[in-house]
Amino acid sequence: MGRDVDERKKRAALRKLRKAAELAEQGKGPPLSDWEREFLEEVEERIEKYGSAFADPMKGDEGEALSALQQVKLKEIDKKARGKARKGFGNKAGPGKKSTKGGFAKRAPPRVRQIDDDIEEEAIETETPPPPAPVRRGKPVLKAVPKDKTSDTGPDAYKEQAPKPRPAGRPVFRVIDGGKDGA
Repeated sequence: MGRDVDERKKRAALRKLRKAAELAEQGKGPPLSDWEREFLEEVEERIEKYGSAFADPMKGDEGEALSALQQVKLKEIDKKARGKARKGFGNKAGPGKKSTKGGFAKRAPPRVRQIDDDIEEEAIETETPPPPAPVRRGKPVLKAVPKDKTSDTGPDAYKEQAPKPRPAGRPVFRVIDGGKDGA
């Protein structure tokens, strides 16, 4: 008992599977692995028998004959059978070739200035004396600050002092009015 799949989508999936198998037999690209050949055969068999190659509705659309991952794998097999290069993270450009890849490959190298390179040349070119330091508008004045009791730090100010003793006996508990019971 199969799912209700649109006949056009079923025929299209079968056509893609058979076309990929035919192209692989023609040998335009590298030969298919055993797993890829079994994949094509089993998916074709399931579509013919059940109308769909997958049972779990979470793996693809309800009216589709192939799941999303099966469609991706079929596209990869088709490209391999046609002899087209598989695109991974990017093809590196060989010697004498420019990379056609986007992203960071298109960017020019950053312009970096080596600070040490220009020091001697600039020193010779600019032999003018450095500008004079800014002149202050008055003499600095020292004033005596009046002595304050809080600022008095005698010789005993930084010595460790023993903590004050705790009062003897049990602590006294007090009841505060207006709590949960008191309204």
